[in-house]
Amino acid sequence: MKRIGVFTSGGDAPGMNAAIRAVVRQAYALGLEVIGIRRGYAGMILGEMVPLGVRDVANILQRGGTVLLTARSQEFLTEEGRAKAAEKLKAAGIEGLVAIGGDGTFRGAMRLLEEHKVPVVGVPGTIDNDLYGTDYTIGFDTAVNTALEAIDRIRDTAASHERVFFIEVMGRSSGFIALDVGLAGGAEVIAVPEEPVDPKTIAEGLMESLRRGKSSSIVVVAEGAYPGGAAGLLAAIQEHVRVEARVTVLGHIQRGGSPTAKDRILASRLGAAAVEALAGRTRYLLLLPGPEARAWLEAAGKGLVRPEELSVWRRGETPFTAKGWDEALARLEEVAHAGG
Repeated sequence: MKRIGVFTSGGDAPGMNAAIRAVVRQAYALGLEVIGIRRGYAGMILGEMVPLGVRDVANILQRGGTVLLTARSQEFLTEEGRAKAAEKLKAAGIEGLVAIGGDGTFRGAMRLLEEHKVPVVGVPGTIDNDLYGTDYTIGFDTAVNTALEAIDRIRDTAASHERVFFIEVMGRSSGFIALDVGLAGGAEVIAVPEEPVDPKTIAEGLMESLRRGKSSSIVVVAEGAYPGGAAGLLAAIQEHVRVEARVTVLGHIQRGGSPTAKDRILASRLGAAAVEALAGRTRYLLLLPGPEARAWLEAAGKGLVRPEELSVWRRGETPFTAKGWDEALARLEEVAHAGG
């Protein structure tokens, strides 16, 4: 492999630029050329590609967003669109891809692999932290800290005016941001999509707080936790009890800003590892290693897992079709004992 492509797709996340930088610098160290694909899959279809050298990615480590831009592509959802993208990649001499993004990005990458045999390594980049198999995704830590700073400021106003504030954070189908921000910010209530939300129970809890002498409260609501988000939940609660309350929607402020040290380091590690995986023609999803994930990746790095096995185990609703880590690791041991 002599030339690889890198692109960002879907929602932007702080740390994506750090990942791009790591991909380019690691590729340069291994003697590989890098082509940057602008605007994700939409740009791939249109052939929007630029060569990237070491100097091209200087001074982007601390920047939020993505210098390669991002977009959503309806055309790529079709077989014809993916065929066009594969043709553009072939014409540019790109032999493998580093895909930085979330679940939609990875589903598209899998289609390219399955339909057009394009080797792809996925780097998890989404503030929602909702990708299977990794403890943390690029951008999550920054989003949590951004939202936490806002909640700390809102708490001052809530206390001064003796009000309840309903604060909506991002998370259409995932409550990771709400949960972490709520715990770190001392919220009285945290509403997440993964658990049923009962307005009556929340109303009773807020009234109990008032009886105990607590004059202000913070309620953190993931945007997908209740129909209508934080405003919808407040309206439902006020059918049971009248409270002096305000709604604040943090919105896209959570996506922007300079990435935290944790996100910069995570992005740099994953970006460099993605290039190493492509250079060795190993096809697997890159995860931030927890105990089990680390064992998987270490085994793959030692050649104990054949690329074709990894490709098979990646298919299905989850990255690996093995029924949990125990089965996957047991298979690794079988391969090792069989001598490769």
